[in-house]
Order: sequence, then C-alpha cells, then structure tokens
Amino acid sequence: MKTIVGLLIIGFGSMLQSSSYVPIKKVKTWSWESFWLIQGIFAWLVFPYFGSLLAIPEGYTLVQLYSMMDGSLWKVIAYGFLWGIGGLGFGLSMRYLGVSLGQSIGFGTCSAFGTLIPALMVGKDLLSGDGLGLLIGVSVSIAGIIVIGYAGSLRSKNLTHEQKIAAVKDFALSKGLLVALLAGVMSACFSLGIEEGDAFRLKLLTLGANPYFAGLPTILLITFGGFLSNLMYCLFQNYKNKSFSDYYKLSKPVLFNNLIFCILAGGLWYSQFIPFVMGKSFFEENSLMMAFSWSILLSLNIVFSNVWGIILKEWVGTNAKTIAILITGMIILIISLIIPNLI
Repeated sequence: MKTIVGLLIIGFGSMLQSSSYVPIKKVKTWSWESFWLIQGIFAWLVFPYFGSLLAIPEGYTLVQLYSMMDGSLWKVIAYGFLWGIGGLGFGLSMRYLGVSLGQSIGFGTCSAFGTLIPALMVGKDLLSGDGLGLLIGVSVSIAGIIVIGYAGSLRSKNLTHEQKIAAVKDFALSKGLLVALLAGVMSACFSLGIEEGDAFRLKLLTLGANPYFAGLPTILLITFGGFLSNLMYCLFQNYKNKSFSDYYKLSKPVLFNNLIFCILAGGLWYSQFIPFVMGKSFFEENSLMMAFSWSILLSLNIVFSNVWGIILKEWVGTNAKTIAILITGMIILIISLIIPNLI
C-alpha cells in the first residue's frame, strides 16, 4: 500500500511538471534564450532554494548543512552542470531528428543510464535478483517510449508539404543520433547527482529533518549546477543574437506578462521534485522501487505530457491507428512502473 501511495504522489508531481510548457506560449516578444534564462532563475534557483528550506532541521542553516558534505558537494554540483548541458542537447537532437525521434532517444537513454549506472556503481548484478528486475523494468519503460515516439512519427506524416520541408531541412541521422545519445547520457547526471547526495540525505534524517523533504537540498545543488551551464549558454546566445535588449526594452505590461509566465513555468517545472522526494520516502531504503524511482519519474512525465497533448488537441487530425499506438505506448510505460513491485 505504501508503494502505491508513493507512486500516486510522484504521479501528481509529474502531472504538474508536464504542464510547465503551457505558459511558454504566453511569453511575448522575447527570444528563446531570454525566456529560457529567466524561467531558469525560478526553476533552478528560486523555487529549489525555498523547497530546500523545508528540509532544514531545527537549529541549523542551509550553509551549515552543506558544510558537512565535504567533497561530495562539488561532485553533486558538477553532475548538475553536466545535466544542464544535456538539457540543452535535447534541443539540438530534436533539430536533427525531429521531436518524436529526438525525444524518444533522449528520454530513453536518460531513463536507462540514470537508473542503471547508479546500480552498476554500487556493484549490483543486473543479471540476477533485484538487478534483473531493475533491468527488465527499465527495458519495458524504454519500449514504451519507443512506441510513443513511433506514434509521433506517424503523426508527422499528416503535416503539409511545407511543414515537412521545414521539419527535415536540418535532418542529419548520424549527427542527430550522436547528439540525442549524448544528451540522454548527460541528462542522466541528474540521477547520478541524487545518488551522490544520498549520504547527505541520510545525514539530514539523523539530524531531525522531515523525511518527506530530506532530498530537496541535494536537488538545489543539482539545479544550481544546471543553472550555471545554461547561464553560460544563454548569455552567449544573447551576445550572438544581440538579444540583451529583451530584458529592458519591453513595455511594462509585456515585461510583467513575461515575468509572470516565466515564474509559472519555472514553478511548475520544479513542482515535480517535492512530490518526487516525498513519494520516494514511501519506498523502502535500498529497495528495487527506490532504485527504479528515476525511471518512474521520467515515464510518468512522458505519459502526462502526452495526455496534455491530447487535451490540447495536438493530435487532432491523426487517424485511429496512430492514437491506438500512442495509448499502447502509455500503457506500456504504466506497466513498467508495476514490474519492480512484482519481482
């Protein structure tokens, strides 16, 4: 029963995160790099900071707690920096491969590496016992992602001739596969950062931290690292595209509008992590479900993102076969969440 409660809580966070892209459509005039940087300030700094305050034991400050981490603090930040690069790589993978194929490969590799690498690092045997169950669960989730990606490729066939030309003008299979694989591996560093900071989470518990929120200070370090890599890229793009004026040349109403929707987008994106660490607290320490939790989060993010796509009529015009394949992929992902609990 506790496992089901944990899954429901993580699912709630995924539902919120999957809607984080909706406010993007309300941002006016700004270039992509300007929007990305401003929403990132809230998604990767402001909200994670306030979230981490929920985990501070009485009588301590956040700085005091971080001082107990020694060298692992910088390792967690470094993993976050690499994760941030991976997030940028997803954009390039979709440019070279298209949205469906690029996201399928990127999310699939992120899910696989982010789940299996930590298991291998602690010496888990993936060919027997819990290790085999973990490998099976990850394999099934990747299968679901591939099926959803296939549905996306079928949907693209309904594009107009002009849209098809625009979609494939930069198509480069070899380059795109390499970028998507690298993006997935780099994005998996978020999971590695969580694993590196797990000893810190356990330390916070011994100091009296709320068990539901003890993982949030580690999340802050990871997102801070990701913010640094994204900050460097966005400022470079501002310089290259001469878009620094985005930050100060807008009328007050438009500037206020953009700021509000950037805050909303950042808040919705971060909102996945409070339920994520809360949901994990319902899983047994060192259990198969705990090891599979990263794959669970990504799988649910994909499921709810496609639910939003259906609600917002992004799949209007596609035939029944395509919708059936999409739903099949979502069902496979949901089945993958159950497998570790059955083994």
